[in-house]
Amino acid sequence: MGYRIEVFYDGDCPLCVKEIGLLRWADRKRQRIRFTDIAAEAFDPADTGLTMIELMDRIHGRLPDGALVEGVEVFRHLYSAVGLGWLVALTRIPGISWMLDKTYLYFAKNRLKWTGRCYPEAGCMINRDSREEEAQDTSAVISRPYEHVR
Repeated sequence: MGYRIEVFYDGDCPLCVKEIGLLRWADRKRQRIRFTDIAAEAFDPADTGLTMIELMDRIHGRLPDGALVEGVEVFRHLYSAVGLGWLVALTRIPGISWMLDKTYLYFAKNRLKWTGRCYPEAGCMINRDSREEEAQDTSAVISRPYEHVR
């Protein structure tokens, strides 16, 4: 693997796509980031070891050794890969780190609603634990529970 991190992003999220576009531009010469759109038809969540619900709940990344990271830690790896290590260092300051973690979790919880993609079927109107239980209780296998949200 020639990359530092693989990022799993929601290509149907306008805010996410904007951030990914900036990162693609910043990574155009180094090519240290592998970009994987979880909204793409060919994407298979089984390759990650996570469910589609888990992937949609917050951003995830995979390091070259196979370890998964999520949330703000993904952004730290992404920004480091594009040469913004100084910015990453600032995000590790205890008070700033705490604030970024809380802010990102608030964004992740509300991003479907804020981008006009919140439907009961998408599960963003009920808590994640309930969605996981419902997914386990159903006899039908739904491979792309969010594909109707395009």
